[in-house]
Amino acid sequence: MYNGEKLNPKQFVETAVKEIREQVGNDTVVLGLSGGVDSTVTALLIDKAIGHNLVCIFVDHGLLRKNEFEDVLASYEGLGLNVKGIRAADRFFAACKGITDPELKRKAIGKTFIDVFADEARKVQEAKWLAQGTIWPDIAESHSDKGTIKSHHNVGGLPEDLHFGLVEPLKYLYKYEVREVGAELGLDQYFLGRHPFPGPGLGVRCLEELTPERVHILQEADAVFIDLLRKEGLYDKIWQAAVVLLPVRSTGIKDGARTYDNVVALRAVNSVDAVTAEVVNLPFEFLQKAATAIIAQVDGVNRVVYDISPKPPSTIEWE
Repeated sequence: MYNGEKLNPKQFVETAVKEIREQVGNDTVVLGLSGGVDSTVTALLIDKAIGHNLVCIFVDHGLLRKNEFEDVLASYEGLGLNVKGIRAADRFFAACKGITDPELKRKAIGKTFIDVFADEARKVQEAKWLAQGTIWPDIAESHSDKGTIKSHHNVGGLPEDLHFGLVEPLKYLYKYEVREVGAELGLDQYFLGRHPFPGPGLGVRCLEELTPERVHILQEADAVFIDLLRKEGLYDKIWQAAVVLLPVRSTGIKDGARTYDNVVALRAVNSVDAVTAEVVNLPFEFLQKAATAIIAQVDGVNRVVYDISPKPPSTIEWE
């Protein structure tokens, strides 16, 4: 809860807009958009405060969901935001080459994101501020009393030579509060209802080394799972759903011949604040349908399992 009290979305918007204006004045602000609700709400708040002085950058690191780069850019057109899309997948795959450790992978993705973003931000004339959609769980997981649980690229790590001030209007909010603020700003259900998606994208759902081939398999399996959840009317009943490509292979049979292919895990959880999460009891018939569809439609997958681990002790993401 914001400042320990129940959030009043209208009052929060009014206060945040005022504070942003006081903080940045007439300066230009650069914001890294992710397509998620946090960065989108941040963009709308800053746009409401300073209008055309906000420049948004949306980086495609090659780890987005299938067709997400194009879909999200098209959606932002209706919001009246000044958004520049940058394709940089090659840089991210090069940075992650040979890395299998989850935390090192997160750091490699985060550093590359910052480098790519910084390169583009330097091109924005008279930009003096960097805005981020940081929320409280990002900070809590990056700076736990017992050490880092998972690093987040939007918590620290800004290049010193960039000399930007930081604007983070949502940093004391939880995800459900961000959605309340978004609703107050008139954000449509496409963004408000989107499941949370990690900053490193599918990079933390593709276990072991990241390669374009492995990420492609994961994108295809993820698309089948998410599309089926929507068709069956289950998507909006779930807080977050994901497919994870495991670092194991499995013997199977296809067209009467032996296969030795990848295994994916499905995950669906409900949560309020991402601090704890409960597994969604998806109907067994649905799980059977999802498994059959993924194996039939995605080359390279011959086995599907369902993750029933709560948080804690398991985190929502696998890495």
